[in-house]
Amino acid sequence: MADSRVSSRSIPILHRRSSAGIIKNVRMENFMCHSHLQIELGEWVNFITGQNGSGKSAILTALCVAFGCRAKGTQRASTLKDFIKTGCSYAVVCVEIKNEGEDAFKPEIYGDTIILERRITESTGTTVLKDHQGRKVASRKDDLREIVEHFNIDVENPCVIMSQDKSREFLHSGNDKDKFKFFYKASLLQQVNDLLQNIDEHLKSANALVHELEESIKPMLKELDELQGKIKNMEHVEEISQRVQQLKKKLAWSWVYDVDKQLEEQRTKIGRLKDRIPACQAKIDYQLSVVEELMERISKKKAQIACMMENTSEVRRMKDELQQTLSLATKEKLELEEEYGRKGNQLQKMVKHVSFLEQQIQDIHEQHVKNTQAEESEIEEKLKGLQCEVDATASSLASLKEEESALLESLNEGSSEIRKIADEIEDFERKRREIEHSIREINQHQINKVTAFGGDKVINLLRAIERHQERFKKPPIGPIGAHLTLVNGDTWAFAVENAIGRLLNTFIVANHKDALVLRGCAREASYGHVPIVIYDFARPRLDIRPHMLPQTNHPTTLSVLHTENHIVYNVLVDMGDAERQVLVRDYDIGKAVAFEQRIQNLKEVHTLDGYKMFSRGSVQTILPPNRKLRRGRLCSSFDGQINDLQRDASHVNEEAQQRRRRKRDVEGRLQDLQDDLQSVKRRRLNAERNLMSKKLALQDVKNAYGAEANASSASNVDELHQEISKVHEEVQEKKMLLEKLQVRMNEAEAKANKLKVSFENLCESAKGEIDAFDKAENDLIKLEQALHDEEAKKAHYEVIMNNKVLSLIKEAEAHYQELEKNRLESCRKASIICPESEIEALGGCEGSNPEQLSAQLTRLNQRLQHESQRYSESIDDLRMLYEKKERKISKKKKIYKGFREKLHACETALGLRREKFDRNASYLKRQLTWQFNRHLGKKGISGNIKLSYEEKTLSVEVKMPQDASSSTVRDTRGLSGGERSFSTLCFALALHELTEAPFRAMDEFDVFMDAVSRKISLDTLVDFALALGSQWILITPHDISMVKQGERIKKQQMAAPRS
Repeated sequence: MADSRVSSRSIPILHRRSSAGIIKNVRMENFMCHSHLQIELGEWVNFITGQNGSGKSAILTALCVAFGCRAKGTQRASTLKDFIKTGCSYAVVCVEIKNEGEDAFKPEIYGDTIILERRITESTGTTVLKDHQGRKVASRKDDLREIVEHFNIDVENPCVIMSQDKSREFLHSGNDKDKFKFFYKASLLQQVNDLLQNIDEHLKSANALVHELEESIKPMLKELDELQGKIKNMEHVEEISQRVQQLKKKLAWSWVYDVDKQLEEQRTKIGRLKDRIPACQAKIDYQLSVVEELMERISKKKAQIACMMENTSEVRRMKDELQQTLSLATKEKLELEEEYGRKGNQLQKMVKHVSFLEQQIQDIHEQHVKNTQAEESEIEEKLKGLQCEVDATASSLASLKEEESALLESLNEGSSEIRKIADEIEDFERKRREIEHSIREINQHQINKVTAFGGDKVINLLRAIERHQERFKKPPIGPIGAHLTLVNGDTWAFAVENAIGRLLNTFIVANHKDALVLRGCAREASYGHVPIVIYDFARPRLDIRPHMLPQTNHPTTLSVLHTENHIVYNVLVDMGDAERQVLVRDYDIGKAVAFEQRIQNLKEVHTLDGYKMFSRGSVQTILPPNRKLRRGRLCSSFDGQINDLQRDASHVNEEAQQRRRRKRDVEGRLQDLQDDLQSVKRRRLNAERNLMSKKLALQDVKNAYGAEANASSASNVDELHQEISKVHEEVQEKKMLLEKLQVRMNEAEAKANKLKVSFENLCESAKGEIDAFDKAENDLIKLEQALHDEEAKKAHYEVIMNNKVLSLIKEAEAHYQELEKNRLESCRKASIICPESEIEALGGCEGSNPEQLSAQLTRLNQRLQHESQRYSESIDDLRMLYEKKERKISKKKKIYKGFREKLHACETALGLRREKFDRNASYLKRQLTWQFNRHLGKKGISGNIKLSYEEKTLSVEVKMPQDASSSTVRDTRGLSGGERSFSTLCFALALHELTEAPFRAMDEFDVFMDAVSRKISLDTLVDFALALGSQWILITPHDISMVKQGERIKKQQMAAPRS
């Protein structure tokens, strides 16, 4: 059992049952909160429940302490003495371990039970191992370690004992690296990896030792080389002396020749620099003329753009308003055409019905002429008897059909009701997800208000702007909403947001070039279609006179807003007409202000609930609230919104639960109706067969005599004439209604055509101005860029002239004069040493400079002096010493080579074991994913585990069945508490299948689960525990009455804590 730690068996196959290592009972004295507590445990599944503070978790802590875990390893105390109950001087933990079966540990010594007693005092802690009769057997830590390793009881492994802190840490952890650490430790891969790493470190140490021995040969090799060098040096001392004298002569004249080369180079450099002066000055003069011409053109273009900007702003505003009115008129026209088509179809159906009734009257008259009067009385008597039988049978059949129809209708209604309830449940779930998404957004807004006006994209955009701020002529301002605050509370928040609209997300720039740079930053930040407004930053804060404002007591959008930035204020006025937007409290007041009071300078009216009202000429327009608009972005506090959303979420959950209960009731009734329907169908089929036989007998009599009663024909004709008259009246009413609809359609079409013509005329008239304005802006940008380029070129040539031409010429001439002086001095000194003709006889100084010759001369002098002083031995003695050292070094090399070959064999074996470890790790990775997905499937969920040993990460992916988008939750923190706890439990069970231990314990494993998730989780856990075969200790503060009863399941309730 101790050798098999990793199991690849899956849960449907029952594990081999062994009772060795199972905990029979745990006894505690003065331990933590318990004065005396003894817990008897079953061999299979044990549930321990109780209130918080009752000491449940102390049981697992006692097990950890008993099996040798350090105090810090329990995460409940820093030292063992901290476990002693307050006011006591000692604590005792006694654990009885079952020792039966083929896996028993030394049964001849301990018997069928091993008693492990851990006693803790203020100063010491002792462990005593006893046999089944309570006699002391051992007390050493090595004996306890031997038992723990034999039964494979690793209390620090979270898959053996998952304490309250480990469970909470495991359930809360969203870090992929923390999950990987948990898996790596639980699957014992970490232990094996540590062993392999330890072996690798030992091999590295051995390699270092062998390398050190090999390095120890190097000094001897060095000595050998030195001996050989001595021999050679003694042979070449004379040769070196001659070379020294020659180098001294060459060095003296090399200084002269080197100065000659420098003088020639300096003359060439001075001539080249003087040739550059005329060309450089010509380029500077040309660039100066180009710059002056471009500055004059830019001044003219700016004046032209300023004039065009004033003309096009009003035209664009009129174009937007006319386009909105045209859309409303077109929508009204299409609705009238659709209604006209429906009424026309109804009229055609009525005309067809009249034609059908007239044909029936004609058929009845023709049949009446054919009938004869012969033997009428006798025929009627026979027919009457047969008809009575048919009527009785038909009556019975009709009642059965009515009953069947009623049942079918009830079934259809029930099915429709179930579909309706299912749709309602889906709607409630969708609303709940939307509310949770809104709460997450608002929480993000609380952290950073700027995210309310574009989300994370605007944060990335602001960072990009900061990185490229030197490219802007003036820094952009935005988003506008981040510079606004509400005056006097958040009452008008939604009305203001509805009035300003997309302007809240807008950025303001000073010119068109800055707008292009800002769009480049937006692309870098993945912020598509960022709204941008170009505005003159030099314009002062606008002064709005009272006569320019709407004459009303209601506030305007501008009056309830405050901003410190005058540019934002000006944009709200010029681009958003905020001073002409009036805010009212309800719909009726809004209609009165917008359409009845005829207020001057009024553009729009906005209500608290989102209605927008305005009139353009004789057209009055009311737009409903935009439900997609995000609310509360300007609010100073988000707590109220969060509380409202949480209440809405609670209400939606309650409604969804009610619909689910109602659905179950309807499904029960539907099953009863289906049983009744089958019974009625059988009786109806019998009645139909009986009726068919009687009808055949009646038809035979009718065919024999061929007569029918005339009275019924006359009555049928009268009824048909009455129905035709009624239908004719309805046809006339429909025709009148169609005429009225035609008139309304013509009016709507004329209105739409008129607005369309006006819009086209306005677009045509404004197109030229807008195109001209855009062209002028592009021309201005091109001119500014050209000016910048030409100025840069001019500055470049000026820098070249001053720094790289004139100054360099002056430096070169001064250096030339200094070189001439140096040559005269060097030639005088060289002539003293030897004449120049002797140097020419030696081959001259070609290919060598003074520095190289001086370095060679220095080295030769040092070597000559050194060799002359240090070598006192004869050359024969040096050769004998050389051979002796060479033999000694060869012997050591052979020994160290043997060491290196053995180390190589060990490294090869370690590599094979590492490959086997990697294969096992890969197999465990696949096994973990299979078992995790199988456990999730019990709740209808699918998932996947992505495990990377290289990056040391483990990520859990869960796909919920109700997710219509078929998207996958890659972070379990994106799930609800119950779903996250259930998926985490499935992950823990998958890990349990990879680990073997005689018992396992989990504390507070079902926190954050809802009732449904807890029921499924408990059933899954119990089935898994019974199938796995080991002993389980499950501790929870929740109700476990839902757990199924069984002889292998033991439940215990802890006493309530005393106050």
